[in-house]
Amino acid sequence: MKRDVDSPLFSGSFALGTVSAPGRTPFPALVLSDARVLDLRTALGAPELTVRTLLERWNEVLPRLRSLAAGTAGDWLPLDGLRIHAPVEPRQIFQSGANYRQHVIDLAVAHRSPDDPRTVEQARAEIAAVMDRRAAEDLPYVFIGLPSAITGPYDDVVLPAWAEKPDWELELAAVIAKPAYRVSVEEALAYVAGYTMANDLTDRATVFRQDMPAIGTDWLRSKNAPGFTPLGPWIVPTESIADSGDLRVTLKLNGETMQDESTKDMIFGVARMVSYASQSAQLLPGDLVLTGSPAGNGMHWGRLLRDGDVMEGTITGLGAQRTRCVAEKPS
Repeated sequence: MKRDVDSPLFSGSFALGTVSAPGRTPFPALVLSDARVLDLRTALGAPELTVRTLLERWNEVLPRLRSLAAGTAGDWLPLDGLRIHAPVEPRQIFQSGANYRQHVIDLAVAHRSPDDPRTVEQARAEIAAVMDRRAAEDLPYVFIGLPSAITGPYDDVVLPAWAEKPDWELELAAVIAKPAYRVSVEEALAYVAGYTMANDLTDRATVFRQDMPAIGTDWLRSKNAPGFTPLGPWIVPTESIADSGDLRVTLKLNGETMQDESTKDMIFGVARMVSYASQSAQLLPGDLVLTGSPAGNGMHWGRLLRDGDVMEGTITGLGAQRTRCVAEKPS
């Protein structure tokens, strides 16, 4: 993605990424905001290091990363000319649904049955009341995604031939630093290494099982096609993000702004989402906790993704991603 050379890549002095030179193996990189990178395998004397294994030693390694970022030693490379991959390969992806108040209201109205007797205003008021009740009852909605759906922040996204209504969902994602099991809301952020962004694509046509309506949602099919989760470009440490509950999430489609919302509209913040997920499952270093999509999806606009579309996403302090949609070629 083109950027202003005088504009920093992200908040703070450094971030983590996974990059590669042409024809070479990807490596874990310390990335400076002035677009220089350092191969952490060499800098930390760990030839087999990946971003995920680095996160497994996060509390030990973080002071060393600060020191490397502040110094001049090491073989620093220009970012230009390097390929930027997804910053981490998680073992688990915890995804959140219905976590932005306005987004849920918009989707519920868009999915109304043709014979629904309510006016749009009545439907919005009723759904808003449901959102308020969910917040009061403290019940986030979390499900599991597949790591195989992840792709890089600048890679093409293949739209499967079977996906009739592919949609975008740019989201803030928390990256886990250490095993978390049954942690409290108050201690949850201590388990987060940093933040990145994920475009959690969804085929709206397959979200709900038409053959078994009582079963409900089918997240396997609707969200987990290869490449349906562009991730990155960077993991920005928590210390560089002042408030994850006050970031701007913006997605443009072919240059036109579609999503432009603050994380203030989240019903449950990062700490609550991490704590909630940890009550049932053990979160592992490198895992992702996606916090849900704000308003402005394709279903709201009546415009779904098509071959040739270009999505550009930004979240305050986390950089930018740019992905082009490509229709699946007939086999």
